[in-house]
Amino acid sequence: MPDTRRGTHPQGGEPVQIVPYDPAWPAMFAGSGERLRAALGDAALRIDHIGSTSVPGLAAKPVIDIQISVASLEPADPFLDPLTGMGLVHRADNAERTKRYFREPPGLPRTHVRVRQLGGFSQQFPLLFRDYLRCHAAAAAEYAAAKRRFAAEFRTDRAGYVRAKGAVVWEAVRHADAWAQHTGWVPGHTDA
Repeated sequence: MPDTRRGTHPQGGEPVQIVPYDPAWPAMFAGSGERLRAALGDAALRIDHIGSTSVPGLAAKPVIDIQISVASLEPADPFLDPLTGMGLVHRADNAERTKRYFREPPGLPRTHVRVRQLGGFSQQFPLLFRDYLRCHAAAAAEYAAAKRRFAAEFRTDRAGYVRAKGAVVWEAVRHADAWAQHTGWVPGHTDA
């Protein structure tokens, strides 16, 4: 039986849904960011709103993506205990070794929380991509158009959607890297 609270598709997996930008997304992040900052204290060196919902005007999946930057992923207790204590669900089966992944508690708005080590490529990558799209409206519009196209093509195949948009993301990152080299980009202040 599909989980209709999340819109799970009967053939398995959630359908890919891209929606217009919602001006409530920054406030949704801000509320989460405040709670995370209170729970984590100094263990969180940065808490940032990342992903498409962090780029004003960008169509996105209605998911608030949050990145928490820490000094080290091991030992995990300084962030694992506070996050699970808040009700976040640790997805220990995540195969990506450069992050620890958490989801929202059941029944709350969709939120993905990624904990990454400060200064690593995987930590800086989403900040650079976000900042580049924030500063380049044409690139953000191209990305939104590609996401809509791939969401229509891979509506019931989330993995296919992610693979298809990968080439678009990496092309944008190539331009973002050139922009970063030209401007001397560094991550700005933490969002929370």
